[in-house]
Amino acid sequence: MGILKKKLGEMSFNMGGGPVNWFPGHMAAASRAIQGRLKLADFVIEVRDSRIPLSSTNEELQPLLSGKRRLIALNKKDLANPNILPKWIRYFESTKQDCLSINAHSKSSVRKLLELVELKLKEAISREPTLLVMVVGVPNVGKSALINSIHRISAEHFPAQERMKRAIVGPLPGVTQDIAGYKIAHQPSIYVLDTPGVLVPSIPDIETGLKLAATGSVKDSVVGEERIAQYLLAVLNSRGTPLHWKYWKDKKEKLQNGADGKHEYNIKDLLPNRRKPLDDSAVYYIEDIVTEVQHGLSDSFSKFDGNVEDENDMESLIELQFEALQKAFKIPPSASECRTKASKRFLTLFRTGKLGPFILDEVPDICHPVS
Repeated sequence: MGILKKKLGEMSFNMGGGPVNWFPGHMAAASRAIQGRLKLADFVIEVRDSRIPLSSTNEELQPLLSGKRRLIALNKKDLANPNILPKWIRYFESTKQDCLSINAHSKSSVRKLLELVELKLKEAISREPTLLVMVVGVPNVGKSALINSIHRISAEHFPAQERMKRAIVGPLPGVTQDIAGYKIAHQPSIYVLDTPGVLVPSIPDIETGLKLAATGSVKDSVVGEERIAQYLLAVLNSRGTPLHWKYWKDKKEKLQNGADGKHEYNIKDLLPNRRKPLDDSAVYYIEDIVTEVQHGLSDSFSKFDGNVEDENDMESLIELQFEALQKAFKIPPSASECRTKASKRFLTLFRTGKLGPFILDEVPDICHPVS
């Protein structure tokens, strides 16, 4: 991806160029508050996005975290490539950092996390009446979703405990804007602090900024949906992902043609329908859209006779693919902001995992680890 990095170096990070105003006042205040409370924490759960295990690091907090009992929780593992994720776990283990991939919405996954935290706190539990666990991370990595799952699990064990306030969860970065404490256990008393997502005041690496934007940690309005979509298309093309989509499409068609037109019944087809499933048509609609998008992008890539390592050729390919996206989403070329609309829908499919599981960061060489 050499040409991609070269081209990114010529881009301005934000849509209009000039200084980036994406570190609002509440982030600066929250950053100071987090750093102050970190001194009191007995354990830190640092939540990162599994799709960007390094890019979702808050480098400003790393010096403070290095001396703490800490666990790196790679959240949203359901959206990350399952073939690559174990390599990231091994990488962090090689750098002497405890790491676990999780899905914050899965009780079983969060239970494994809590069991590991308890194991790491075993010595402290034996001598301290009260323990403080902090949950930190950049915006929109799933901290509040994790807190809510911890609440539900703790309520099962401590039903008499006072009803706890749930953390606010939202798809946009910056939902949690203050620090809230929640009691999750007795004897010893264990409190979990949910903190706002805080980014570093500046992003020196342009590609890191675009990865954060692609996964939703930076508001789209800062960078511009079209710029983010261009970046994602460049990554997919550099990796040859559209060819994989074409391969699986052709394989599926061969399997269907080999069935001699016979319908393969599912046991569910034989059961009486007690009620019509809700949003059934919407499910099929999304599947059709995903198929159209993947077909359009793979078809453009297959017919492309240029070199993806050439900057101008890559730009030409992306232009063709934007046309394919507009067609897949049925957006007329004459429509106002047609490229922006196509970009928004493309980003939604990527962020929800409809296009498949991805990890945008490259696993570093274990011999030369990155902090």
